[in-house]
Amino acid sequence: MAVYIDSSNRLLHDQAQSLALTCPHCLVLAHITPMAVPPYSELAAHRPRQVGIVYRCDACNSPIFLRFNVRAYGAQRVELSPQFTEIERPREKFTFTYLPESIETLFREALLCYSHGAFNAFTSMCRRTMQTVFELLGESGRLRLFDQLHELREMAQIDAASFALLKRVIFGSDADPALPALEDDQAGLLLEVTKDLLYQAYVRKGRLQQAMVVRRFFSDQGDRGASGSTGAATGAGAGAAEAAGSATSRSGATAAAGTGEQSHTPG
Repeated sequence: MAVYIDSSNRLLHDQAQSLALTCPHCLVLAHITPMAVPPYSELAAHRPRQVGIVYRCDACNSPIFLRFNVRAYGAQRVELSPQFTEIERPREKFTFTYLPESIETLFREALLCYSHGAFNAFTSMCRRTMQTVFELLGESGRLRLFDQLHELREMAQIDAASFALLKRVIFGSDADPALPALEDDQAGLLLEVTKDLLYQAYVRKGRLQQAMVVRRFFSDQGDRGASGSTGAATGAGAGAAEAAGSATSRSGATAAAGTGEQSHTPG
């Protein structure tokens, strides 16, 4: 994949038509278009090791800043690495509703660190988050999440080296204070695994309990409605009997005696 800035200050990218990412502003996966490219003369004069380029999100027109490593300086162009770093990352989403406040605070900061590319800080906050989870759930909860981590390894087909890093970060203790330095893709894997463990520990349980409460509420409402309908029908029958009794009493004494029996029956 060729990416370079030529002597005419043009950015040439052979995959430009398919270059897309999730915009940190509108959170839409959209194509991006280069808008501000550093001039070739300035790059050739100062020869920086990294180059920043401003793109435009084609979905919301917001600026997106990308940083490229310089591969080589040529006579007519500056060759860039096809791999780039997103200066602004889209904020990660998570359902915090069912999390205890102490865990929510820690994991919100972990997500903030990840969004800013501070992977060492993100790794540390993930460990603190999970240590708090284990304190609240106890040893049985810790063992349950340990089994869940092994299930995730099988489902996601995580390689042995990456799994060892995940286990060391999540289930590490104060006896092992040194945390491994994770790369971008490893940090992304840690993010998804931590999300899933928190979902299993709190969100899934909370949603299920909420659904059961809602179902019981509507079931009780239905029972009350049925009882109310029965009472209304009984009252309507009594009213009809009284009306019939009045009509019959006007027709004669014999009918009145019969009406008295009917009037007494509902009571």
